[in-house]
Amino acid sequence: MSSPENEPGPVGDLPAVAPQLRALRRRAALTLEAAARSAGLSPAHLSRLETGQRQPSLPMLLALARVYGTTVAELLGETVPDRDAVVRAPDMEPTRAGGWTYWQAGAPGRGMQALRVQVPYGTQGDIVRVHPGEEWLYVLNGRLRLRLGDATHVLAPGDSAHYDSLTPHRLAAVDHGGTELLFVHTLLQSPNPTLCLGPTPGETP
Repeated sequence: MSSPENEPGPVGDLPAVAPQLRALRRRAALTLEAAARSAGLSPAHLSRLETGQRQPSLPMLLALARVYGTTVAELLGETVPDRDAVVRAPDMEPTRAGGWTYWQAGAPGRGMQALRVQVPYGTQGDIVRVHPGEEWLYVLNGRLRLRLGDATHVLAPGDSAHYDSLTPHRLAAVDHGGTELLFVHTLLQSPNPTLCLGPTPGETP
């Protein structure tokens, strides 16, 4: 399988990412090697992300957010003054990463992270994820191919899935127009790297 560091499509110009990645790893008391292993990256690739030599894709950001017990928004250096219960549509700024586009659909600092995600056709088709927690998704537009363990499901608009994310899983858009999802996942709140079961480069889950 491909490792996360081989995913196509870098994030755009996001200067706040590199220092945030380093600061959050240190806050979690993780070595570069332990954090990289837990996120399914090589230490060299994570080091390049932390020094700004490479930019992460959205799947990388999600993996690192789980490892550090935080949100993608915090990894990107985004701050929200007040934790409002309501998020207004005009306040949902799109972020593009690795060909994906996502909008924060919930407030930071919660036990779950809610996103609206646009999955383009032909990306992440061979990237398998395994990590503690749960995920829930709801297909808004297009069709989604969801692999859970050895089973493959094609979800149409209106279909949803709720699964234990320790089950190896991957997402891919079926149609050339891509797929739009509502996506909610629980955040890993422990810095213990042994709880992060993401595959290391070269492994096949």
